[in-house]
Amino acid sequence: MFSDANLTAILLTAKLASIVTILLLLISTPIAWWLARTRCRAKVAIEALVAMPIVLPPSVIGFYLLVAMGPEGPVGQLTQALGLGTLPFTFSGLVIASIFYSLPFVVQPIQLAFENISEHYLEAAATLGASPLDRFLTIALPLALPGFLTGGILGFAHTVGEFGVVLMIGGNIPDVTRVVSVQIYDYVEALEYEQAWELSAIMIAFSFITLLLLYLFNPNKRKLA
Repeated sequence: MFSDANLTAILLTAKLASIVTILLLLISTPIAWWLARTRCRAKVAIEALVAMPIVLPPSVIGFYLLVAMGPEGPVGQLTQALGLGTLPFTFSGLVIASIFYSLPFVVQPIQLAFENISEHYLEAAATLGASPLDRFLTIALPLALPGFLTGGILGFAHTVGEFGVVLMIGGNIPDVTRVVSVQIYDYVEALEYEQAWELSAIMIAFSFITLLLLYLFNPNKRKLA
């Protein structure tokens, strides 16, 4: 079950999901806080924009990212001008694509957690002289911890399970972009069903453990899964 190829794919997938989850938590926090607190008329449109990866086919997201990060795309021209080359078919490209693809699965639970914080707590802290940053760090963040746990678990799991985006952006390069989902696809194409069964079984076990942790940490938000 744990052949060299399988171990490499599993470790690469875990590395990708870990990096993406950390970056998503950092990126999603200010977005979720703004969406939870703003009264801007554009809020609904921005929420819809953030949530688009939920309904868009992964191949569509992958295609536009591939064009944008390619040699003739705006991102590709910028990275080439900086001496970084192009991002498609690299691990860095996978990270960026995964952030776009999994963004709503992290933003939405955190936003919901922020929205559930009573305004009275923040107002009481303000009357005691706490600055906006103090109120955010000492009150909002601790109270929103279940949302962060939910978002982190969903973001990690969603990154592990993605296929279309990683295949479009990363291709199928051993030790570089060949993650578990692509490895299973390779086994099926090569008619190596026994290997495909083994890796698929690992993914099923991972999915069950992920949902179990999600329910344990945040039992009131099972619908998010």
